[in-house]
Amino acid sequence: MLETKMIVNLSNRHIHLSHEDVEALFGKGYQLTKTKDLMQPGQFACAETVAIKGPKGQFEGVRILGPERKETQCEILASDVFKLGVPGCPVRESGQLEGSFPFEIIGPKGSVKKEKGLIIAKRHIHFDPESAKRFGVVDKQLVALKVGEERGAILLNVVCRVHPTYALECHLDFDEGNALGIGSGVTGEIVHL
Repeated sequence: MLETKMIVNLSNRHIHLSHEDVEALFGKGYQLTKTKDLMQPGQFACAETVAIKGPKGQFEGVRILGPERKETQCEILASDVFKLGVPGCPVRESGQLEGSFPFEIIGPKGSVKKEKGLIIAKRHIHFDPESAKRFGVVDKQLVALKVGEERGAILLNVVCRVHPTYALECHLDFDEGNALGIGSGVTGEIVHL
C-alpha cells in the first residue's frame, strides 16, 4: 500500500539572492543573518528583508531565504501581480527563470535591476528518494492533492520534486492557503482521480 499523506506548509512572498546581489544591496562582504531553520535541510529564513518593485508598485519587508543561490529569484503570490503591475507573471518551478519577469530589488545600501527572476511558485511536494518510493512518485510527476476541511479542495498539477537533499513536505502559497481556509502544518493527501 502506497503512502499518501504529508505535511503542508504555506509560503509567503520571498526572495533568494545571489552573492553579488547580497553585496550590491547590503555592502561588500556582507553575510546574511540566519534567524530560523526551515523544514528543507540547509534552508533558512534571514533577519534581512528587501523591497521588491514592479512597474506600478512595490512590497516592503520581503523576507530573504538563505543560503545564497547561484541566481537571484523572487517568488510572489498571484494576488501580488496587480500591486506590482506584472500581469502575466509566470507560474514556474523554482530555478526555472527563463522568460520570467524583470523586477527591481531595493536594499539598505543599494538597488539592483534584474532582467528576470520574478515568478509565482508552482505548488509542489518535496520528496527525498526514499519517500518518493513509498509514495510511488518520480521527479517532475504531476499529482492531485486533497487538502482542507470546510473549504477544502483537490488541487491539480502539484509537481513532485525528488532530490536526496529534500525532506518530505508540500509547499502551497498564502493565496492557496487562504482560499482553502488552512494554515501551515495541515495534512495533504495525494489522490488518484
